[in-house]
Amino acid sequence: MIKAVLFDFGQTLVDSSRGFRAAENEAQRKLHAILQGVEWEAFIQRYRITRKAFQDRSEFSRLALWQAVIDHWQGKSDSAALKSWEQAYWSTVRDHTMVFPEAESVLQELRTSYRIGLITNTQGQTHESRHRSADFPQLAGMFEVVVVAGEGGIAAKPDSQPFETCLERLRLSASEAVYVGDDYRIDVCGAAAIGMHPVWLKHRNVERNWPSVKTTVPVIQSLSDLLPLTQLFPA
Repeated sequence: MIKAVLFDFGQTLVDSSRGFRAAENEAQRKLHAILQGVEWEAFIQRYRITRKAFQDRSEFSRLALWQAVIDHWQGKSDSAALKSWEQAYWSTVRDHTMVFPEAESVLQELRTSYRIGLITNTQGQTHESRHRSADFPQLAGMFEVVVVAGEGGIAAKPDSQPFETCLERLRLSASEAVYVGDDYRIDVCGAAAIGMHPVWLKHRNVERNWPSVKTTVPVIQSLSDLLPLTQLFPA
């Protein structure tokens, strides 16, 4: 019997895709400018390779990513400047983040029958002491438990620890919880690995290239498709 519905944050409850694109473009422009003599195509290829390696390790610090790119060409960096860029990066993401239109009403309806929680990876903001979900109080107040993975000694998803930590706080077994997320490797596979019921949200409003994988888990295009939940997970 399902007793809880747990969520990822970015691209699951809010759409930050435009913000990330704008922030990435600006960061790449700034970074390339200090690597004098490096051709743009060589730079962007190295940047993307390095960024993917960081993503595959669930390592989220943009400052560390940029420093790794600089180090590849043995360039000189200014730590104060990089910190300033990182602040600007996350400000851009925040300013372009929109709550999905149906998110608040879906959470409110689910709360009438299920316990609601949030399991989200830290975004690596070194200048803030809280996760960016706090910027959206209309959502933040809905969660009985919030686990920010990748900080406070909790490993980042897809490690089992953040999922297990949330379940322990709710005093539930994995089979009693649904987990909704947009990232196939981190969210769907991470939740499935410990026995939770994953739902892959490929939101119709998000502009991105979804991985082409065969899966038997429910795939939805809107949070509204979670209602009623019993259609996705019959008793």
